[in-house]
Amino acid sequence: MKDHEPDAYPQPPKRTPVAEKETALPNPALIGSKLFYYSVDLPVTKFREIIDSIRGRNKYYYYHQNFRRVPDLTECVEGDYLCYYEAEMQWRRDFKVDQEIVKIMQERLRACQTREGPSYLQNCSNELKQFDEVAKAFDARYGDLGAFASSRRCLMKQKQRMLEQQQA
Repeated sequence: MKDHEPDAYPQPPKRTPVAEKETALPNPALIGSKLFYYSVDLPVTKFREIIDSIRGRNKYYYYHQNFRRVPDLTECVEGDYLCYYEAEMQWRRDFKVDQEIVKIMQERLRACQTREGPSYLQNCSNELKQFDEVAKAFDARYGDLGAFASSRRCLMKQKQRMLEQQQA
């Protein structure tokens, strides 16, 4: 007894016939892709390779940009708005640097606390003392400036603190 009827399920053809070309014209998609490759892609790629080889010889690491120190807001001449702007940008850079210093000291203290466990007060006294100094200095300089802190506000806060120290 046979499993299947060969007449009901004929075998597929052994070779797939090649489709006959109906036209002698070339494929427009192929022409467009070749035209784009040779007119746009290839020149741009070669130009980029040349530029990369030149830049590879003299690399410049832009993320370590050194800014020159600019005069403080107190040293600006009245009406010199460019000096005001530069002093403001310098203050903002200093503010970010001071924030990062506080973060680094915090990380060191946390690492020491994690490492030492319950006896961190004895073993991490240096880190705790350093963090307290840094946090007090940061708070003294930037403490009550609020969300819209600026170099002018910071200068006024410093002036008020100096007046209070003179009166005391």
